[in-house]
Amino acid sequence: MSLREKIWDDTTTLDALAAYLDGLEPEARLAETRTLSRRDQRRLYQRAAGARPLTLDDFVSASIGPRIEVIHHGRNTLPLPAPLRLFQKRFCKPETGSGRLFGYNQSPFLRPIGPGFFVTIPTAGKSAWEARGAVVVDYYQIPDGPVAAGWPEVIPNTQGLQRFVYHHTRDYMRRVSAHVTVGAAYKGEKSLDHYFMLCREDTSG
Repeated sequence: MSLREKIWDDTTTLDALAAYLDGLEPEARLAETRTLSRRDQRRLYQRAAGARPLTLDDFVSASIGPRIEVIHHGRNTLPLPAPLRLFQKRFCKPETGSGRLFGYNQSPFLRPIGPGFFVTIPTAGKSAWEARGAVVVDYYQIPDGPVAAGWPEVIPNTQGLQRFVYHHTRDYMRRVSAHVTVGAAYKGEKSLDHYFMLCREDTSG
């Protein structure tokens, strides 16, 4: 049974979904996350409300030091040709200040639109946000210190065409498995009804 079939099978628990993905080789796991339509991702995001809450360690391991890049491969549900739906969210820990991560979007639109820098934080203490996911990718904030080597120059999301994509946007994240998360995009406090999958690059599998 594929990931898509498991998502729609009410007898398949969240733990079973996670175990299935965690048991795959990295290439197969990534491939499965790229098979899901907007309808499938919406369903998964809804089901993942019952999953164990995410922490920042799920995006960058506690064992990894500051300014070390961790790549999460993504696929979104925007109305674009399939190859243009693929992107990466790249995360790192800042040199100073715990409880947050820096990041940007590596995508086919990096040059014409911009990197879409963000700060990732827990949603604890904000009840409306907590209901959407335990971690938020917050484009209202951008890195205020050094980032990983090789990243683009940090620029505000109000600059250039970015304002039409990232400005006033937040992505709320829920756990699917040890490597896989699902996110829902909001503009301000309004759901855009667009979703995306992330699969953490992990050579250990």
